[in-house]
This record gives sequence, structure tokens and C-alpha cells, in this order.
Amino acid sequence: MTGVFDHPWLGALFGDPEIAALWSPETQLNHMLRFEAAWTRALGHVGRIDANTAEETARHILGTTLDLTALATGTARDGLPIPALVRLLKANAPDPTAVHQGATSQDVMDTALALTLQATSALLDQRLAALHGALTDLDHRFGANPLMGRTRMQAAMPIHVRDRLRPWITPLAAHRSRLARATEGVALLQFGGAAGDRAAMGADAPGIAAHLANALGLGNPPACWHATRDGLADYASTLSLISGTLAKMGQDVTLMAQQGLEEIHLTGTGTSSAMPHKQNPILAELLVTLGRFNAVQVSGLHHALIHEQERSGAAWALEWMLLPQLAQATGRALTAALDLCHSVTHIGLRTAPPPET
Repeated sequence: MTGVFDHPWLGALFGDPEIAALWSPETQLNHMLRFEAAWTRALGHVGRIDANTAEETARHILGTTLDLTALATGTARDGLPIPALVRLLKANAPDPTAVHQGATSQDVMDTALALTLQATSALLDQRLAALHGALTDLDHRFGANPLMGRTRMQAAMPIHVRDRLRPWITPLAAHRSRLARATEGVALLQFGGAAGDRAAMGADAPGIAAHLANALGLGNPPACWHATRDGLADYASTLSLISGTLAKMGQDVTLMAQQGLEEIHLTGTGTSSAMPHKQNPILAELLVTLGRFNAVQVSGLHHALIHEQERSGAAWALEWMLLPQLAQATGRALTAALDLCHSVTHIGLRTAPPPET
């Protein structure tokens, strides 16, 4: 059984191909190879190995075709893929001692994750900006229309459509700022070495770190974050806040679309297998589902904060079980919200039923 995001038919509703590509095995492997190549070049930069040998070895690393079956077998045995990856890279390297010298598996895994989160944030930010524009357009088109304000799902006082739209639009700018801050907290080089103290690199550690961070386009923290995972929890919380705002929008739309109220009219709504008269607000319902899903998943990242001593063998695995799903749910919520905006043909009270199309 596959998950809903990559299911043969459920994936058409829940999946986000662009986000999925950012988290794919191929992309993760490319990030890990980028780290290993940059690491070897950094060793050459500080004089730990011959600079020409370092460059030749780095090119070998980036050009290596890897046996994914060997990585899978190694992961089952070692608990993560890096030991098997290093063995494969060393097998035909110009200088095997120039591969992974002084690094540790967590350095590779976490730096690859940082690169993934950085790319994910860039895509999500683009979509947040587009959604802000689409909702602003709805405000321009329908904002002055009358609408019944409802509190506790009961008719309250007359309002305008823009009063209903405001809670959908206003949080988006704050979410973009939150996402930028959260990304700064996770788009960081991981470099700690065996016990997280960079001891193996001695006085060369700062130079290696600076060279790595620059080569990979990541922040350069003063120390490793092997056992300090609050940045990841904060990032996950930000994703949940974004999808939660979109779920509020979706919940409002499902209520506004009810027969008898019909305060919003949508094209391309879903049909019923048993009741042909029904027009189901599928995208709005999807926003509610994805928001609730993320609200549940984010708690797992707070559990993953609990790392024993200098490195955990359990918590990182929990992060990888949850973060890809959180990212894909958030990405899909944004595309669904955009599609929902584009499907709106009218918002507000009508003095007469809308013409049938």
C-alpha cells in the first residue's frame, strides 16, 4: 500500500509533483554527492590533501553512478545510507582517503536535508505570493458585494465579501515572513564530525566550514546541530500554520457553497455517483483535510526534538517519516487554494438565482 501522495489515483488529488521531485531519492542522492564533493574540495582548500587530488576526487564523486540496491542493503544494515555510499565512492576514487575524511553520516544527511528545505521554501514562497495575488483579485471583483456575517454558524449581521476574505488574505504576508525566518534556521551546513565537536579537523575546522557553506549556498553556524533540532520543529510548525490558514479558507468555502446559501459559485466542482444534483466543493474540502493532516504530523517533529547525548539514531528517522509529508501537504494545499480561487465565478448574496451554465 502506498501513501495518498503517490497513490495511483489518490495521488491525483493529494499529490504535488513539484514538491515530490524536491524530496525524491534522486534529488537526495544528488545533495549527498554535492556535500561529499564539496567536503573533499574543502580539504584541499585548507591543505589537508593535495588540491589537485581533491579536485580530481570531487569530480569522481559527482560523476559516480551508484548502485541503489547497495544503498538499500546498506541502509537496512547500518540504519542509514551513508556508510554504503562512502564505500561505493571510495571503490574507484583517485585517492580513497580523500573521500569523507573527518565527516560523519549525520553531516551528510542533515546537509542534504538543509538543501531540500531551502528549495522547498523557495517554491512555497512563490505559491504564497501567487495566492495573495489571486485572493486580492477576488477582493477587487467581489469585495463590495453584500454577504451575511455568521458567528457560531448562525446569521449575525450583514457584512461585505471583503470582510470574509480578509482572514484568508491577511495571514499570507506573515506566513511568507515566518517561512523566511524558519528557512534561515534550517538552511544550514551540518558539520560536526564524529562526536559533534569538529575535533578531527582541529584548527582547519573554521576554514573547512566556511568553504563548505559557500560552495553549497547554506548558512554557516558556529557549531553543529546534530542534537539541536528546534529549527526543524519550527519549520514544521510554519508549514502547519500555512496549511491551517488555507484550511480555514476551505472550511468557509464549503459552508458558503451549501445548497440554500449558495454565497459562492464555483466551476469545475465534483459530482456525486448517486445524486446528480450535487456539486461538491472538492478543493475546499481538500484544504480542510490537508490542514488537519499537518496539524497532526507537526507534533511528531516536537517528539523528534528529544535527542539522546550527541546524536540520536531514532529521532532523525522520525523526521524523515514526517517532513516529506508535511512539505507535500503544504505544497498541495497552496496549489489547491490557487485552483479554488480561479474557479470562483461569484461571491456574495444574489437577489435572484444565478443563471445555470
